[in-house]
Amino acid sequence: MAMNDPLGDMLTRIRNAQMRRKTKVSTPGSRIRANVLDVLQEEGYIRGYSSTDYGNGRTEFEIELKYHDGQPVIREIERVSKPGRRVYAAVSSMPRVANGLGITIMSTPKGVMADHAARENNVGGEVLCKVF
Repeated sequence: MAMNDPLGDMLTRIRNAQMRRKTKVSTPGSRIRANVLDVLQEEGYIRGYSSTDYGNGRTEFEIELKYHDGQPVIREIERVSKPGRRVYAAVSSMPRVANGLGITIMSTPKGVMADHAARENNVGGEVLCKVF
């Protein structure tokens, strides 16, 4: 069966794995997922991820989750722009998460980046998800 929202599926897998205190979680690979995982790794929300290629264009990511004093580093991860309702933001109206403590991951013309990087580059775009 076809998956309508691959990014939402990955975020749900991360959320579920953290509730069960798993150290790793796997998810099918795609370019948008890799870009979001790169941002999460740069911002320090996950330890890292590795890619496994199975041939026929099928890849899988193994995500290493991060914990601090037994609690997950990612307290909240939520999809904002969904396939049924896309959400876009200009630089001036870009949302702040937890008064700047969290990040918003944006898909901009200059690539997928965190909200503070999008402000520095003066670009807006699609609001993919919020992380705190």
